Order: sequence, then C-alpha cells, then structure tokens
Amino acid sequence: MLDVVSTFKMAFLLPDKYIDLLTDFGFKRVFGTEPNKALLIDFLNTLLPEHHRIQDVTFKNPEFFGRTSIDRKAIFDIYCEAVTGECFIVEIQKAKQNFFKDRSVYYATFPIQEQAQKGEWNYELTAVYTVGVLDFVFDDHKHEGTIIHTVELKNQHCEVFYDKLKFIYIELPKFTKSLDELESQTDKWLFLLKNLAQFEEPPAALREGVFNQLFSVAEIANFSQKEQTIYQESLKYYRDMNNIARTLIQEGREKGLKEGREEGREEGREEGREEGRGKERQRVVGQMKAAGLSTQEIAKYMGISVEDIEGG
Repeated sequence: MLDVVSTFKMAFLLPDKYIDLLTDFGFKRVFGTEPNKALLIDFLNTLLPEHHRIQDVTFKNPEFFGRTSIDRKAIFDIYCEAVTGECFIVEIQKAKQNFFKDRSVYYATFPIQEQAQKGEWNYELTAVYTVGVLDFVFDDHKHEGTIIHTVELKNQHCEVFYDKLKFIYIELPKFTKSLDELESQTDKWLFLLKNLAQFEEPPAALREGVFNQLFSVAEIANFSQKEQTIYQESLKYYRDMNNIARTLIQEGREKGLKEGREEGREEGREEGREEGRGKERQRVVGQMKAAGLSTQEIAKYMGISVEDIEGG
C-alpha cells in the first residue's frame, strides 16, 4: 500500500514536463497567442491548398454575437485572419457531440457575415476555413481509414461549386503512426497533438524548425504559478470528459444489447433506446453538475441546449 501511495504522490508532485495539446489551455497557449503564431501558421499550412497557404495571421476576437439581440452567441477556440484576407476558425473538440457538423456550419456563418460592407458592395467574399481537431471519430467514418476530411460545396456532378468555404476535420484517434513511421510535416503535427505530454525530452526526429519552438512553449516549468494552476484544471476537465465519454459509450453498448434481447419488435427496441438515452443523459448531466461544471460547459460537451439542462 505504501508503494502505491508513494507512486501517487510522486505523480502528483512531478507532473508531465510538457502540456497536453488536447486540453483547452494547452491548445490555446500553443496555437492561439501572438508570440506563438508561427506554430499555428505551420500547422494550418500542412492542411491548406497551396493557393491559400498562410504567410502571416492576425488574431481576432473569438467571441461573436448575432446581428440581433435574439441571435445566439458563438465562441471559437481560435479565430484569425491571414494577411491575404482568408479567415480561419480552429476548434478542438474533445468528445463526440450531437449536431457537431451543424455547429461547424453555423459557426462558419459569422466570419462570412462579418465581411458585409455598408453602401455599394459587390458581395465578393474571402475564403473561410473551419478546422476541427477531433478527439473522436464520426459515426459515419468509423469504418474507413481516412484521418483528414476536407469538405466543400459541390454540385450534382461532384464538381466544386464554391471553393471559398471549406471544413477540415481531423479524426485524431485514427492516427496510429509511431515516431519512427512519421514521414511528413502533417504526420509530425498529428503525432505531437496526440503524444506531446508523454515526452521527457524532445525526440531527435523532432528537434527541428518550428518544433523546437513548440517544445519550449509547451514546457510546464516555464509557466507562471497561475498558468500552471489553470492548466491543471484544464487537464482535469479533459480527463473527466474522457472518463465520462468512455463510461457512457460502454454503458450504451451494454444497454443496447440488453434491449435487443428483451424487445422483440424494432419499434419497442427504439423506444427503449430513446428512453434509456434520455435517462443516461440526465445521469451524466447530474455527474457534471456535481463535478462543478457550469451549465454552459455541460451544454457544449453534451451538444444540447442550456434550456434542456435547466428544464431537465
């Protein structure tokens, strides 16, 4: 027992040397601040077509309000604009969320509307990109190996109808390459997004260019005491969300199997699943409230409205 306690204390007193990039704090510190914008530029350029490669960016206010008082608000993780006018929304999504694709489209409308000009205007728009770094896999993609999905508007002949609105989704769980298997700059970024916090020292294969800056920026010892506290809170939240998600998935599978055995008709099975999902959602919301999460945080994670939480 003493060995277990000692190990726990050492793990608590000696945290990881580098931050986890999938935490809110870690992601925004590395990619969302002016001194570190070279990291964001390099990362985005691995995903963009050549004609929209970025030379420089300006960070913009990540909080948007609708054009009227009844319109909903949008808060982006990172929102920036290239010197050539292209707009970029970059989001980290830690857990599967209902209507995530709908939210991506909704968010993309804000930088589009922001381009409106008073008076005479020919409606020419600059490109808008939404980049989603996902710590989950879409249900309709789980049986295919593609990791990076680029979505754009096409016509019935699968020809690009409009090339100034793109959605790029990265399904990180599908990326399984080891350090020795990394071939491209994209591979290196995806590898570090998943594994940075596991290193004690920068590996030789990544001691180059922009990654030297990344390891320096991400070293927890360089944080102020306040930053370390915020990061630990962000890390706890991230791990709590992962634990809840894993529990929810496992219980959902077990419940679905049980219902499938008990119900003879498809209609009965579906009704049972809906009822079970509703009860399970209430249970998870209750756990999140007990853990001290705000209603807004719970709504974002669960993909439901604040009204549903307060009413439930």
